[in-house]
Amino acid sequence: MNYIIGAFKPACHVTVTFSDEKSRKKVALKKEDGQTVMVPLFRSLETISGRVSVEPVLGKKVEHNGIKMELLGQIEMYLDRGNFYDFTSLVRELDIAGEIYERKTFPFEFSNVEMPYETYNGLNVRLRYVLKVTINRGYGGSVVQYQDFVVHNYTPTPTINSSIKMEVGIEDCLHIEFEYNKSKYHLKDIILGKIYFLLVRIKIKNMDLEIRRRESTGSGSSTHVETETLAKFELMDGTPVRGESIPIRLFLSPYELTPTYQNINNKFSVKYFLNLVLVDEEDRRYFKQQEITLYRLADSARQGETL
Repeated sequence: MNYIIGAFKPACHVTVTFSDEKSRKKVALKKEDGQTVMVPLFRSLETISGRVSVEPVLGKKVEHNGIKMELLGQIEMYLDRGNFYDFTSLVRELDIAGEIYERKTFPFEFSNVEMPYETYNGLNVRLRYVLKVTINRGYGGSVVQYQDFVVHNYTPTPTINSSIKMEVGIEDCLHIEFEYNKSKYHLKDIILGKIYFLLVRIKIKNMDLEIRRRESTGSGSSTHVETETLAKFELMDGTPVRGESIPIRLFLSPYELTPTYQNINNKFSVKYFLNLVLVDEEDRRYFKQQEITLYRLADSARQGETL
């Protein structure tokens, strides 16, 4: 889509094509209008190159004061929608002032681009990467074209990954011990664990395990926190007896998860929690929440793992 400033109809059509368009992996990206498009996937320090084609509308010429391309990494807070904070900004001048009578193609290249943060679409914030082409036409109405792409960055398997063991209870009523096999999981991992009932003097109706995402935006007194439940997994239906153990086996791959993000550019953080929920026969709810770390593991590394 062409975005036109100061004119009702575009003077030309602009197309951005990546050099390795056919071979590069594509992933789904949800746009502001709710539509999902497939866009190229990159990682930090890769070279982004390709061609920009400018084709005048039939029978017209395009007079311009120069053509440039920008590679932008931007953060937008939805409470301040429309205002983007640029944490990456690179510019390439494609053409000097002149006239275009027929389709013209310009090569572009951004070498070894540092893209430290991942693309993210959250409840109150989004982080995006775009290529922005601007045909400066002054009073003629500049033509601006955006081309999205997605960035994923990968983390090696942690050398230290301790298990989680905790005891929770209500005095003289309930005492349980739960154990998760580790505290750090990749996005396609399996959460394994067990829950032991050491004391049961209340009638439990059911027990669920939830995956929760907590998104924090802003800082200080202006911090805004949103928590959403991404998954709910029933562990048990009915009252357990003392000494009983319940196994946990939860696959992460069906869910739309991101890595844990810590203070991204001083703008936002994303954390994940396992939330154990017990409901008794009087519908009273008991919670125990435990933070876990999620990371993105490269496909080749994941294939070498034994689950």
